[in-house]
Amino acid sequence: MILEIFRRCMLGVAFGGIFTFIALTIMKVNEYEATVSEIWMNMGASLLLGIYFGLSSFIFGASGSNIIKKSLLHFVLSYSVWLIIAGVVGWIPLSGKVILWSSLLFILIYVLNWFGWFLYFKKVEATLNRHLQKNR
Repeated sequence: MILEIFRRCMLGVAFGGIFTFIALTIMKVNEYEATVSEIWMNMGASLLLGIYFGLSSFIFGASGSNIIKKSLLHFVLSYSVWLIIAGVVGWIPLSGKVILWSSLLFILIYVLNWFGWFLYFKKVEATLNRHLQKNR
């Protein structure tokens, strides 16, 4: 279990690093200057979010409750963690209109991601069922 936690944390750090590299590349192309402190703060936030999303996938692995309950729990936790980190780091200014629009964007991205994984696993399920029916 500890090895799996470590693996998921490292996977989250890798994704956080990739997103940071993409952001830095965009900054370089647009000739945007930033201090080391700003880069450090944003990269740290990106890595923390990566670790969170790596670990939060355990929610879906737990048996028991249904997928809707798991998804709602994951969404509420993800939105809360994202909003706190984004607010503290300054990714979103703390004004009502900006928080509303960024929240709507977060929800849209979350829903699209959720449906993408849902459709993927439905396809895997259909493939497995065909394989089982064929080998009866």
